[in-house]
Amino acid sequence: MSLNVAANSPTDINFAAKKKTTFGTEYVVYNVRCSDGTTRQISSWNNRKEWCVGTSNNDCSNSQLKAAQLACDGK
Repeated sequence: MSLNVAANSPTDINFAAKKKTTFGTEYVVYNVRCSDGTTRQISSWNNRKEWCVGTSNNDCSNSQLKAAQLACDGK
């Protein structure tokens, strides 16, 4: 019998840059290292109340870890 282990999960999250949208909204970008060796990005919005996959405020969560997991899953 084999156990299913999360195929791709975040292993490290690091600050990358502070940015602004064309409308002046500030957000922060973080690099997420995934267990498959890839690096993906997540961003924080509204003073780290909202965490999103990539650098747009779509596909978001109120949890940094959940956003990182979504980024590594590619969803």
